[in-house]
Amino acid sequence: MKNVPRETYTENPSYEGFSGIKKLDLKDYFLTQEEFELFQDSDTGLLYTVPQPLDSLGKYYESENYISHTDSKKTIFERFYQIAKSINLNNKLNLINEVSKGKKMLDYGCGVGDYLEFMQKNGYDVLGMEPNEAARKIAQTKIGQLKVISTELKNINEKFDIITLWHVLEHIPNLNEIIGELKNHLTDNGVLIIAVPNHQSYDAKYYGKYWAAYDVPRHLWHFSDKSMSNLLSNFGMKIDKISPMKLDAFYVSLLSEKYKGNKFGYFNAIKVALKSNYLAKNNGQYSSLIYIIKAEN
Repeated sequence: MKNVPRETYTENPSYEGFSGIKKLDLKDYFLTQEEFELFQDSDTGLLYTVPQPLDSLGKYYESENYISHTDSKKTIFERFYQIAKSINLNNKLNLINEVSKGKKMLDYGCGVGDYLEFMQKNGYDVLGMEPNEAARKIAQTKIGQLKVISTELKNINEKFDIITLWHVLEHIPNLNEIIGELKNHLTDNGVLIIAVPNHQSYDAKYYGKYWAAYDVPRHLWHFSDKSMSNLLSNFGMKIDKISPMKLDAFYVSLLSEKYKGNKFGYFNAIKVALKSNYLAKNNGQYSSLIYIIKAEN
């Protein structure tokens, strides 16, 4: 595929009402090698991908190597991802047990359904939403056909004690609309849990344009703790707690070394990930962050 023509970029592009200044040149190292840019919204500090190929986003996921839509364990990256996913399941359960007493749960963007299957076995009443047909079918075999749906959130009349988005919000084109709908589908004491990459982490700064968690254009939005707080405040919501996803630094660093063309960068990736997590003990800037969110009183 050819690079995106530079003339398609505008001087001050705006998506979802966000508008700001250019911050970084990037490339889709995962699939197409097309070029993109990051802009920073002047109000919230949110970074957003330019251009956003909203009419053709599906083609950027059309790869058997897109891990969250498969259970594959063929490559070292896939094996590491599946191991990390298994470890994270217990961490997620412990976190949710800590922050919520409710049992009715929606996982928005549930992928192949491992998380929902695990939560269902631990006594939760689960529902998953997944637009990708292949991933959805895999999830339905695990927790039941009626438990994984593809409909839009606005078409669901139920409310939930817990709504989770594990590395999903950064993919959603209609960001403002979805955040509003997520809030509307929470019970009075409901908890919204959002996990996203953090571009303020050490590994993000170390790898720069090669940082795998930028993942343009599949990632349309790029968050920090400050921009997330600013964004949520527009919807009458606040961050109650932030937790780390420490294993993400290792997976992201491994991919970043690959994107740099360093086929034997495993040791350096481990070193970068360890340093990122070590520094984050003091400043809180882990490679990925989990935001526990509640409505403001």
